[in-house]
Amino acid sequence: MDYNPFLPEVQYNPFPYYAYLREHAPVYQVPGVGFWAISRYEDVLAILRDPHLFSSGGFVSAVVGESNPWPPEAPAMLEIDPPEHTRLRRLANRAFTPRRIANLEQHVREVMRDLLAQVPAPGECDLVQELSGPLPTIVIAELLGVPPQRRHDFKRWTENIVKSTTGAVLTPEDRTQIRQSIDEFRAYFLRAIEAYRRQPGDNLLSDLVRAEEEQQRLTGEEILSVAILLLIAGSETTTNLIGHAMLALLNQPQDLARVRANPALIPNLLEETLRYDGPIQLFPRQAMQGVEVAGTVIPAGSMVLALIGSANRDERKFPDPDRFDLTRNAEGHVGFGFGVHFCLGSQLARLEARVAVEEILGRFPHLERKDEPVTRIESLLFRGLKTLPLEVE
Repeated sequence: MDYNPFLPEVQYNPFPYYAYLREHAPVYQVPGVGFWAISRYEDVLAILRDPHLFSSGGFVSAVVGESNPWPPEAPAMLEIDPPEHTRLRRLANRAFTPRRIANLEQHVREVMRDLLAQVPAPGECDLVQELSGPLPTIVIAELLGVPPQRRHDFKRWTENIVKSTTGAVLTPEDRTQIRQSIDEFRAYFLRAIEAYRRQPGDNLLSDLVRAEEEQQRLTGEEILSVAILLLIAGSETTTNLIGHAMLALLNQPQDLARVRANPALIPNLLEETLRYDGPIQLFPRQAMQGVEVAGTVIPAGSMVLALIGSANRDERKFPDPDRFDLTRNAEGHVGFGFGVHFCLGSQLARLEARVAVEEILGRFPHLERKDEPVTRIESLLFRGLKTLPLEVE
């Protein structure tokens, strides 16, 4: 069974490939590509735990290629190693506090209720296109201080910039639209950053402008880099988490009934979703020296793929891993990564997903999948639904 994360059939259902790799080739060089795929839980953790031996440099080029939306002078935190990453992360964390996230709950709920109010019941809707997709985009736009009249522009920028980071094959028209969106996004936010330096506002972007520590502060390009990361990770991760959580419930009606009867199960539902079918499947790393992993020597300079989607299905860590278990203790999953690059927006994603599931189940006493196949996004990095047609009452 030849594993190649660029192939559509592997992206659509990577889990049989992961199981084969864990059993027969835990360190596997992808034919024709040269990347080394690491599939077992403990080995994946060891790679993510050691940024000095396994550098994040080259992360974006491995996934994005020529459509890189990040400014050259301020690359994404995803591909910066300590100590520079430590400085940027510490400053960014000051604008992304647990208190700020907790205070967002009521507003997230209002946004979700507004989206649900536009769905006719009884009737039909597409969960992704009408609910789980718009929710994080609207929330992030408001977090970054984008006024309602520019929301349409922000949505277009988001869709095109996210498209640039999925690893999908891009047409010349795609590349033109992506470059235009990147240029417009940069121009808009660099102007906004300078405006907030003169007059602070009450939003995350302004908080990033104010963030200082030991006489250091984020430059305009660094703030822009953080904003792009939040835009991409915040929208795609949350959309995919909501979609997979709802798909799991719809595929197992007994679990849907249990969650309806006891909404306190929703946080556990989300953790099991992150383990079972997480929104991110892998993280690229570069071996800084020759290193032995599971008995195989990986040469210095090699690109390594830490398969977190496989680690979360490793039977050595999670018994009966291919079974979705609503009440499983999924502690230790790496659905949001691990180590210094653990997802900055993980708590926001959990909050938005919890509120979304609560509100969807509260709004519709009955919902089921339409008799149509779901479609999935084409992506090397992300795993998610493109559509999920529903019948609701």
